[in-house]
Amino acid sequence: MLFDQVSEDIKQAMKARDALRLNALRAVKKEFLEARTAKDAGGAMDAEAELKLLQKMVKQRKDAADIFVSQGRVELADNELKEAEIIAAYLPAQMSSEELETGLKALISELGAQSMADMGKVMGEASRRFSGKADGKAISSLVRKLLV
Repeated sequence: MLFDQVSEDIKQAMKARDALRLNALRAVKKEFLEARTAKDAGGAMDAEAELKLLQKMVKQRKDAADIFVSQGRVELADNELKEAEIIAAYLPAQMSSEELETGLKALISELGAQSMADMGKVMGEASRRFSGKADGKAISSLVRKLLV
């Protein structure tokens, strides 16, 4: 399970005295623990929920880095991007833009989508099918391009 792997990696980061990695992994473990102890979680998380949580954390750090860059705080942006990289290592390999385009073209023809009116239908299925393998923004922009 991913939670156990993160816990083990925290120990390794402590031994290596890698403060940045340790902070990122502790944040992941904290989020996992909070999600497990949430009202309707029942003390457990499935793999899909873990992946969604990791994706959310990576996105948060990338967004924070963008804000820091716009404010001229490059050193803080670098830390956020490094943490995002550390967390992203636990996600499945991301699809290349070519693979994503091929997959979306097949999905669009499979669903019989013709125009932007079908975007919701395509996005719902694409988000489910490519979950964890592609960024939501990338999926959305490519679907828009293909449906025009």
